[in-house]
Amino acid sequence: MILTVTPNAALDDTYEVPDARTGEVNRVAAVHRRPGGKGVNVARVLHGLGHEVVAAGFAGGTVGAGIEAGLASLGVPSAFTRTAGESRRTVTVVAAEVTVFNEPGPTVTAAEWDAFARDYGRLARDAEVVVLSGSLPPGVPPDAYARLVRLADAPVILDADGEALRLGLAARPDVVKPNAAELARATGTDDPAAGIRALRGAGAAVASLGAGGVLAATPDGVLRAELDRPEAGNPTGAGDALAAGLAAGLAGGLPWPERLRRAVALAACAVRSPVAGEVDAAELPALLARVTVRTEEAVSEEGHAARAHE
Repeated sequence: MILTVTPNAALDDTYEVPDARTGEVNRVAAVHRRPGGKGVNVARVLHGLGHEVVAAGFAGGTVGAGIEAGLASLGVPSAFTRTAGESRRTVTVVAAEVTVFNEPGPTVTAAEWDAFARDYGRLARDAEVVVLSGSLPPGVPPDAYARLVRLADAPVILDADGEALRLGLAARPDVVKPNAAELARATGTDDPAAGIRALRGAGAAVASLGAGGVLAATPDGVLRAELDRPEAGNPTGAGDALAAGLAAGLAGGLPWPERLRRAVALAACAVRSPVAGEVDAAELPALLARVTVRTEEAVSEEGHAARAHE
């Protein structure tokens, strides 16, 4: 079982507005409403690919009930800890550009956090891989991810930003998955290669670079995986599909090159979907054939990175 944790789960509304204009009344061409938040999206992708998964986190009020009901309607098992506060909504406007509005989420009390930690500890005992994703709602300890990493015996993938990421790194998660902006904020450098080496710690760091694919510092060296050409569409859930691919590869014991190939293909598949957290598995074989993985730096026998020769 792969356990995904979304402390700040949401109901996601996606509006397709082909000719959106600010300061004017806009007509929405299509509306998609789904349970969301980064870890929820990861769970939905994994479930769609046939993996056993449980989605956990906080859920409160009528919105929280809607998140749980939405997952149940999709057949995705969940085990959320209830909060008195109302869970958040997010709005994504897909036009010529993609614009996202995120509410802050419910204020979590100390008692609710303690209840979640107990629930998480029980679920993590049965997990093969744990994925910790997204922002922390108000009231949750800033080092929450570090605490959750230490409570898990299974390998942990951490996908976070800002202080939640910085403090989470202290617990040395097995894989860290920032995007380019998150990587720069965490390391203070705009050089992705230097950034991922700084974040790697005891495990691996995988940075999603948009059209540039991914750059990963792994025990096998620094690897780059990318499509032959970028996919057009909605990139909102691509990073979550990438995390799902990494979790599936970790659970399946795949070598890093193949793990990255499949993760990048999944991310591209997600870009084609108008709604985050959805992929069409039938499209994966063709996308896999378009992904190239190459070694940019090899690991020497002494354990240091050495520039690979072409």
